[in-house]
Formats: sequence, structure tokens, C-alpha cells
Amino acid sequence: MDESRSSKRYGFIAFVPLLVFLALYIGFGLFFTAQGVPKAFKQFPRHVALLIGIFIAVLMNRKENFGTKIDVFSKNAGNEGVMLIGLIYLLAGGFQGAAKAMGGVDSIVNLGLTYIPSALLIPGVFLMSCFISTAIGTSMGTIAAMAPIAIGVATKSDLNLAVACSAVIGGAYFGDNLSIISDTTISATKGVGCEMKDKFRMNLLIALPAAVFAFILYAIMGGKGTITGDLDFHLIRIIPYIVVLITALTGMNVVAVLFVGIVMAGLIGILQGTLTFMTFVQSLGEGMEDMMSITIVAILISGLIGLIKYYGGIDWLINKITSRIKNRKGAEYGIGLLSGLLSISLVNNTIAIIISAPIAKEIGLQYKISPKRLASLLDIFACAFLALCPHDGGMLIVTGLSGVAPTAVLAHSYYIFGLIAAAVITIQFGLLRTKEEKAAIGLS
Repeated sequence: MDESRSSKRYGFIAFVPLLVFLALYIGFGLFFTAQGVPKAFKQFPRHVALLIGIFIAVLMNRKENFGTKIDVFSKNAGNEGVMLIGLIYLLAGGFQGAAKAMGGVDSIVNLGLTYIPSALLIPGVFLMSCFISTAIGTSMGTIAAMAPIAIGVATKSDLNLAVACSAVIGGAYFGDNLSIISDTTISATKGVGCEMKDKFRMNLLIALPAAVFAFILYAIMGGKGTITGDLDFHLIRIIPYIVVLITALTGMNVVAVLFVGIVMAGLIGILQGTLTFMTFVQSLGEGMEDMMSITIVAILISGLIGLIKYYGGIDWLINKITSRIKNRKGAEYGIGLLSGLLSISLVNNTIAIIISAPIAKEIGLQYKISPKRLASLLDIFACAFLALCPHDGGMLIVTGLSGVAPTAVLAHSYYIFGLIAAAVITIQFGLLRTKEEKAAIGLS
């Protein structure tokens, strides 16, 4: 018997374990949301929901050896790609924790706010959020840092709170989609097998026009205001973020990049007196702990997807999708929608990408779509769709602080709408194709 496939092919039924996980996680999350329970989607731990799905998967085809199914799960959960993702997650978390404790985040925020002209307050907040999120690699961290400032300034200056909130969210997702230390970038690039610098360049060509479009609209809609308060910053504390970004874009191995960033953050913090050796180690550990959960989820989902593939589910899904897809354009739309809809359902763009990546990779091979294009589509649609969710964590933060309705914020989400439009244009008109892709389909 072929050890890479089960003796019984289940087709759609192979996805029942994954659907059980989604039903438990999303179902309980929505239930507790309706009950007004804080952190509703954390009440039923996703790890537990995943374990239930995995338990169902290994019980399928009871005529087959139980140990064989456990081996399939283990090989897929522990493959080198997943282990590398886990290592990068932990290093990225450690860098974020150490750099924040050293004072890097405060310096980045205050540096930007110091030089924002009063006539460009809202677009300035958008640009600052873009810069911060690209540097620290997290939309939630950016929103947590910028939302109180933007809302406070907008309130004092009698500016439109909804516009200010949308500027923060848009900028936060700009960097979450682009940053090389973002968990979505890590998941997308490693999931389909491409270099981070290649995905960054592909993404930037789509995200930059959307950002320019948003900046212009925020300049028109924003109004004037002033920023007051202590805006102390230290340029030296920003250096680790700049070094990480530049070295990653030059093609340096991302593990080495993050090691360099961690060491620099620690040295600067210790030399400036903001950290001791022990507080550096503790902040490093706390940052890694923040990424531990998503690391475990990535490992468990990879094992579960391996079992689904073993039972014939992935082949069935690809056949169903490709039977309805007539060309590359349809394949790209399908990949984007799969990632985006999963992101909305799970209220987690990283997990959506982890689930979608292996499926996108198979479709990409069939339609000659380059890995960097696949990674870009997965990340863009997962981030953009999630940013339009009224129940997303970032939206809950800004609406909770400002008292503005989510619908009012969404109405001014210029960057998110621009990003989706830019991505759709590249799909519809076949733009941004690589030389290899053009050669594969006979274009000059």
C-alpha cells in the first residue's frame, strides 16, 4: 500500500475534522461574543478545538492501523518547514519583546508624532501606523500604541474620530501585510516556499498604490489638529528595526536577521540603562511566550492537514476547485477568496494562511503561479478581509476607546478598500507576472 495515502479515499468527508475545529472555535467565539463576554474567541481554546479535530481524524478508517495514522500526523506536524516557521515565530516574538522593553516602540511613535504637520494630522497618523507596523511586525501592537494617541488628538482637535480610527487600522495592516517579522508574512512565505524579500517586493507593488490613495483621502478628510505632550525619542533605539528590515531585504537568512536584531536590542538597552541583563532575558522570554500559542497551532494544523491529504481531501478539493477554474485568473481569485473567507471565519489571518498555504501551493503548481505571487495573495486577502471585520481585535480596541460604531470606521477604511482593489486589478489584468510565469504561458 502507498504509505502517502490511505486505503480509503474520503473526498469531502476528509475535511470533517477541520470543519469540526472551525465549528467549535468559531461557534463558541460567536456565542460568547453575543453574550458580551470579553475575549470571546479565547473562551474555548483553539488548541482544544484542534485536538478534538485531530482525534476525529485519527479515528477515521478504523480498518487502518492506528499507529500509521499517528505517523502521518507526526511527519507532517514535524516537517522541516513547520519547524522553521516555529523557530522564526519565536525569534520574531523575542525580538519584538526585547525591542519594546528597550524603548524602541516608544521612540518610533514619538519620532513620527514630532514631525507630523498640523495640517496633515490624520494622514500623518496613517503613515506613522504604517511605519510602526512594518518595524514591529504586528497590527495589534501598532493599534495598541497608536489608537489612544490618535483618538486623544482627534478629540482635542474636534476631528472626525471614525477617520482617525480607520487611519490607525489601515496603517497597522499595511505593515502587518509587509513586515518580514510579521507572523502572516512568515506563514505565507514558508507555507508556499518563497523568499521573504521576493514576497515583500511583490506585496509592495500592490500595497504602495493603495497607501498613496489612502493618504490623499485622509489628507482631504482629516482636517487640522495639534499634538501635545512628552514626545521624547532616541534615534539609537530605532536602529535594530532598521537593521532588521534592511538585512532581510538584502536576502540575509531571516533566522540570522532576527538573531542580529535581538542582540542589537539587548546591547542598546543595556548600554543606555533601559535594560539589565536579566530584564533583557525576561523581555526576550515574554516575547517568545506571546508567539508560543501560534507556534503550537501551526504544528497541530500542519499535522491535521497532513491527515486530510492522506485521506484524499486535498486532492478532492483541488479537483473541485480546478474543475470550476478555467484559467490562472480564476485560480488567483480562488486562492484570495479562500484565504480571505477563512480569515473572517477564524478572526485570525495567520491561521487562515497556515490552512490555505498548502492548498494554494498545489493550485499554484497546476497554473504556474510563482510562490511569491501565492504568498502575496494569501497575505493580502487574509489581512484585508480581517481588517473589515467588525469583531476583529483591532476594531474592538479603537471602537472601545473612541465609542465610534464599527460601521463608521469601516466607511473610512480607504487603505483596505484600496488594497483589495489593487490586488483585484493585478488579477483581472494579469499584472506583475514574473519572467518564468510569462514563459510558461507563452507570453513575451
